[in-house]
Amino acid sequence: MAHKKGGGSSRNGRDSKAQRRGVKIFDGQNVRAGNILIRQVGESITAGRNVGVGRDFSLFALCDGIVKYHWKTRTKRQVSVLPA
Repeated sequence: MAHKKGGGSSRNGRDSKAQRRGVKIFDGQNVRAGNILIRQVGESITAGRNVGVGRDFSLFALCDGIVKYHWKTRTKRQVSVLPA
C-alpha cells in the first residue's frame, strides 16, 4: 500500500487564529477598573498611573477614570488612567 496521498488533497489547509493586538481604548475615553487598554508584544507602551501590566504585557485599568496617553521620553509612550 502506498503511503502518499492522492494529488487532489492538501495537508496544510489550517491556519492559526489572529491575535487581535492593538489599542482597545483610546485617549479621552472613560474606562472601568479591569478594562483592557492595550494588547501588545513586549512593553512598547509603558504603564503609568492606575494602569497594570499582565503576563502577556497587556495594559489594563486599575480604577475607573479617563484614559490619557503621553510621552514618557522622546521615544517611549505611556498610558495612565486619571480618576474621574
